[in-house]
Amino acid sequence: MSADLIFSICNLAILPGWALLIAFPRWKWTLGLIASGIIPFVLGLVYVGLIFSQAGDSVDGGGFGSLEALYLLFSNPYGLTAAWVHYLAFDLFVGAWEVHDSQQKSISHWLVLPCLPLTLMLGPTGLVLYLVIRTIKTREVRIYSTT
Repeated sequence: MSADLIFSICNLAILPGWALLIAFPRWKWTLGLIASGIIPFVLGLVYVGLIFSQAGDSVDGGGFGSLEALYLLFSNPYGLTAAWVHYLAFDLFVGAWEVHDSQQKSISHWLVLPCLPLTLMLGPTGLVLYLVIRTIKTREVRIYSTT
């Protein structure tokens, strides 16, 4: 399967998940498919498959040690697609966490709504906005409680 096709399929596969998080955050299918991590898990399998399929096709000088090495690593279309799938999986997982956490903390979904598209498009920006809203609404700075 071509890297372009995998890229397109994964881009389309996340849209229903984001739509459910935005429009139906408490619906059983949203909680079952998204909040449980099933879609990010499937994307993770695609990622692992892409990584292993390219294990023998190393790019000379490619790696994580410098920006130039990273550029070379992602010059392979399958490596670049794997990186994109990595973002898709983690951003959806973070979006699901934001929705789940906001429900546990009784934060209005209306306040979470602007965070979700930002998390989809600009990952950490949406998370930062959610954490600011969460801190203001709960007066808690900690993300996880030890009790």
